[in-house]
Amino acid sequence: MTKRLDVLRIAVAQLNPTVGDVAGNLAKAREARADAARQGADLVLFTELFIAGYPPEDLVLKPAFLAACERAVKEFAEDTADGGPGVIIGTPLKRESGTHNSVVVADGGKIIAERFKVDLPNYGEFDEKRVFQAGPDMPGPVNFRGVRLGIPICEDIWGDLGVCETLAESGAEILVVPNGSPYYRGKLDVRHQVVIRQVIESGLPLLFANQLGGQDELIFDGASFAISAAKTLAFQMSQFEEAVVTTLWKRGEEGWACADGPMSKIPDKEEADYRACMLGLRDYVNKNGFKNVVLGLSGGIDSAICAALAVDALGEERLRAVMMPYRYTSKDSLKDAEDCARALGCRYDIVPIFEPVDGFNHTLTQLFEGTKEGITEENLQSRARGTILMAISNKFGSMVVTTGNKSEMSVGYATLYGDMNGGFNPIKDLYKMQVYALSAWRNTTVPPGALGPSGEVIPKNIIDKAPSAELRENQTDQDSLPPYPVLDDILECLVENEMGVDEIVARGHNRETVHRIEHLLYVAEYKRRQAAPGVKITRKNFGRDRRYPITNRFRDRG
Repeated sequence: MTKRLDVLRIAVAQLNPTVGDVAGNLAKAREARADAARQGADLVLFTELFIAGYPPEDLVLKPAFLAACERAVKEFAEDTADGGPGVIIGTPLKRESGTHNSVVVADGGKIIAERFKVDLPNYGEFDEKRVFQAGPDMPGPVNFRGVRLGIPICEDIWGDLGVCETLAESGAEILVVPNGSPYYRGKLDVRHQVVIRQVIESGLPLLFANQLGGQDELIFDGASFAISAAKTLAFQMSQFEEAVVTTLWKRGEEGWACADGPMSKIPDKEEADYRACMLGLRDYVNKNGFKNVVLGLSGGIDSAICAALAVDALGEERLRAVMMPYRYTSKDSLKDAEDCARALGCRYDIVPIFEPVDGFNHTLTQLFEGTKEGITEENLQSRARGTILMAISNKFGSMVVTTGNKSEMSVGYATLYGDMNGGFNPIKDLYKMQVYALSAWRNTTVPPGALGPSGEVIPKNIIDKAPSAELRENQTDQDSLPPYPVLDDILECLVENEMGVDEIVARGHNRETVHRIEHLLYVAEYKRRQAAPGVKITRKNFGRDRRYPITNRFRDRG
C-alpha cells in the first residue's frame, strides 16, 4: 500500500532547451534534477516536450528523432532509481494510437505513467495537428507517492474540452501543467486568467510550469506560477530567467495548498518587451552557432536600438557596427552613429559606398537612358550597403542583424536585398513608436542579464531628430507616410485587430489615408515573405501568426 504524503516538494524546472538537441536537453534535465535533489525536492516538473525542445515542428515526422527522444526519457527514468526526486518530463511518443505530445512520469528507476495531450492547438503560431494526434482518451490522475496528480498539457487548460474538470472528477488532488506558452505583450495576465478559470471549474490548485528561451521567432518567457484553490497567486517565478525552484505543498482539511514558493517581481511592459527582444537575439545567435554579429549603424533610431540589443545580448566584443555613408548622409548621422558605437563600446568601422553606388549607376547608364532618377537609384544605395554587410558576414562568419521595424515592414518601406538582408531581426515586431519608447527606457535602465553598459547608450539626438532613410536630399519618412503615431494606430487596427475601414475611420482617422495604408499593407506581402525571422512581441506578428496570400486583390471598400 502506498504511503500517504501530507507534504510534497515540487521543483519547477524553468529551463531553456534547444529544439533537436536531445542529448543536450537530457544533460540539462539531469543537472536540474541534481539541483532539485540538493533542494530536497520529491518531484521535478519539466516543461512541454522538454526532451525534444518546443516546438519541434516537422522533426516529429522523423522516426529517428522520435526514437532518440524515447531513448533519452528511458535513460532519465532509470536515473530515478537512486532514490532522489521523481520526474515529469515532456516528450513526443509514438504509440499505436499515433504520435502524441506526451509526458512521462518516472520514479524508482522506471516510467510509472504516460499521458497524452488531448487538445491540440491549431491557431496563431501553433499547428500541432499537423504532426501530432490527440490523445485517444481523457487523461486520468497519476498516483505519485500517494498523491493523485492531474497532468494536463498546455492547451488542455486553454481549451474547452473540460480536461481539468474531468481530472478533478476522477480524483486528482493537484493539477501540474507543463507548458510551452510563448510571450507576447500582456501574456502573463492572460495566463493567470486562464488558470483561474480552470481552478474555479475544477476546485483544485494548479501549478503552471513554462518553458524559457528563444526558438526562432518565438520567445518563451518562463514566469511559472501557481494559483491556489482559493483563486489567489500562490507563487510567481521570474520572467526571462532560467531557474530550478522547489515549492512546498501541504495537505490540509481543504486539500492541497502551496505553503512556500517565490514571489518574483514581474517586469513592466517596456522592460518585458526589451528583454524578450534581447533573449530572442541571444538564443538565435548562440543556438545557431554564430560567434558574432554585424549590423549597419546609420545614425537612426532602429539601427541604434538593434546595436544596444546586440551588445546587451552578446557583449560589446561580439558586435561590429558599420557606418556606410553616401552623399546624402548627414553630418549629424555620422556623429550620432559614432557616439552610439562609442557609448556601447563595440567595434565601429566606416565603409563609404560612393564607389560601388556610382559604379552601379555608371553600369546602368545605357539601360536607364531617358528615365528620371528616383526610387531605383535610392534602392541602389541600400543594396550596396546590404552587399557590403553580407560580404563581411561571408568573410568573418558574422550574422547580419536586420534592423527594420514593424511599421516599415507593414507598408513595404524596406528594400529587398538591401536593408532587408540579414539573418535575424530583433525589432521586427515592434512598431516605430514602440522602438522610441524602448530606446528611451534603455537609456535609463540596464535590464537584468544585459551585458551592455549603463547610461545613455542611444544618443538623445537620435531619439529627437526626424527619422529619415537619407537616400535623397532632405528626405524624411513623413514625406510619404502619415506621422508614426497615426500610422502605427492604423496598422495595429489592421494587423492585430483585423478591423474594417469603417471601424478605423470611426477612431478619427482619415478614410483616404486608411485605404492607402491598407493597400500598402497588402502589396508588401511578397517582401515580408522574404524577410529574416524576428522576435514575436505582439499578439500577431508577420510570420507564424499572420498568413496572408501574396496574390490578393481584396480591399475593404468601406
